Amino acid sequence: MPEPERSSPSTLVLLHGLGRTTRSMQRLASEGARRGYRVRNLGYASRRAVILAHAERVGLALSALPDDGPVHAVTHSMGGIVLRAALAGGWVAPERLARVVMLAPPNGGSELADWLSRTPLLRLAVGPAGPELCTGAGGVPGTLPSAPCEIGVIAGAAPRRTLAASLFGGPNDGKVSVAGARVDGMRDLLVVPRGHTFIMNAPEVIAQAFYFLEHGVFDRPGSEHRERHTAGDGSSPPTRNSSLSNVNTSRPK
Repeated sequence: MPEPERSSPSTLVLLHGLGRTTRSMQRLASEGARRGYRVRNLGYASRRAVILAHAERVGLALSALPDDGPVHAVTHSMGGIVLRAALAGGWVAPERLARVVMLAPPNGGSELADWLSRTPLLRLAVGPAGPELCTGAGGVPGTLPSAPCEIGVIAGAAPRRTLAASLFGGPNDGKVSVAGARVDGMRDLLVVPRGHTFIMNAPEVIAQAFYFLEHGVFDRPGSEHRERHTAGDGSSPPTRNSSLSNVNTSRPK
């Protein structure tokens, strides 16, 4: 009697942000491995090229992954824009991605990037990709379509006022506003009291990221799922069609 086929594990792709390395995503990588995911913590020289160059490299790396199970992603900051650009540029097929969690993504651009773009010395420090994160039509985020996959966004609202707080008109994590983290078509939005730089290391953020990858929504009181710890087997629960409680997924006017 032949042995039953075993489902392949889900692949988890991690993408760090501007000026960071794969080390910044190591806690997420370790948790993913513990849960049974096949982890690919991708690095790129974020300060040495424009966003589209990073998108091509990342997209080709994603396309080369084994096509034997779902591929999910967790991104931090500019990593989310790089992933969206890879999808928009055709370097990775939309059907290759199942669910994506974006941590503090500048989907609407960053007011801090607007300020940096007017300061030549700081522009040199962040490289050519930094000014491309500007708000409005001049920034790359504003040119990208909504990603054709299930997206959950975790935005930070720093509990302490930062030096850059005066650049923002509302809640923000010191680099990206909550409003600027939104993206059209996102499935869920969660706001946490964390700053931008280390949001990916917060235990509750890590738990919520994996909850979304496994259930398609973030974990809130009254949600229909409870936390699971072994979802790296390729299983994917059915999506929910009901509206998300206390979340407005439309962009502010």
